[in-house]
Amino acid sequence: MGIFLGVLTALTWGCSDFLARFATHRMGTLRAMLYMQLIGFILLTIAMPWLGGWGHLADGSGWQPWAWGMLAGCVNAISTLSLYRSFEVGKMAVVAPLSASYPALSVTLSLLSGERLSAMRAAGIICTMLGVLLVAGGEKAPDANDAEAVRRSGKGIGWALASAVGFGLLFWLLGLRVIPRVGAVQTVWMIRLMCTLIAGSIILIARQPLGLPRSVRWISLGMGVGDTSAFVFSNRAMQIEQVAVISVLGSLYGAVTVALAAIVLREHVSRWQWLGIAAIFSGIYLMSR
Repeated sequence: MGIFLGVLTALTWGCSDFLARFATHRMGTLRAMLYMQLIGFILLTIAMPWLGGWGHLADGSGWQPWAWGMLAGCVNAISTLSLYRSFEVGKMAVVAPLSASYPALSVTLSLLSGERLSAMRAAGIICTMLGVLLVAGGEKAPDANDAEAVRRSGKGIGWALASAVGFGLLFWLLGLRVIPRVGAVQTVWMIRLMCTLIAGSIILIARQPLGLPRSVRWISLGMGVGDTSAFVFSNRAMQIEQVAVISVLGSLYGAVTVALAAIVLREHVSRWQWLGIAAIFSGIYLMSR
């Protein structure tokens, strides 16, 4: 069940981040993040009674669950801002897989924290990470006649790498520190709350436009539902499976986003990138054994 939830996480996140590409282009990084987080926060607040209630946030556990939830929210806010900025300025087929390389850090931290992997699962993780690297590094030089491809080539890489570091730290914190103290769904609610407050505060301080354009309302709804659902799936999976395994499975959203970019946006996918995608699915099979 944990493996299934991990794959479902990747599919849901991949679709949500693909929508984020359109949202960031139309209203910028900050507003795209604000409304994605706000919509998720509202929907999750309504659904909490059917998803296990408020757990350690309201059972007399004191301030510690709130503190851990706030920490996770702050790390996620920084990581998501970096990710959405990379979507805004970079090429989707490149920055999405780069941002999805975060398991390199979360797996390392998990192993240093005492997790042990079977030989088959270790091989699956290596195979999957190799696939992510092939997808990220297999881009051909853009056609000189394609002005848009030339303009975006090489941009957003720094932001994508920053998001990878942030998410690597976040998933390690979630699996081994935050979820056991706060709860799976309750952690997502705290993350949505903190990210909404942070993004809204930055927009107000910078005196940027706050309104939600009519043209992106449905896109924002899809992002909010998709990203929030993916976090719930991932957190629940980490209660069942090893953090290192779920971190890698969740990172497959990069391959999903590349596939959608190739199909919908006609972004070029090289043979090396297709080989990387094949390696990723081989890794999933090995980790499920």
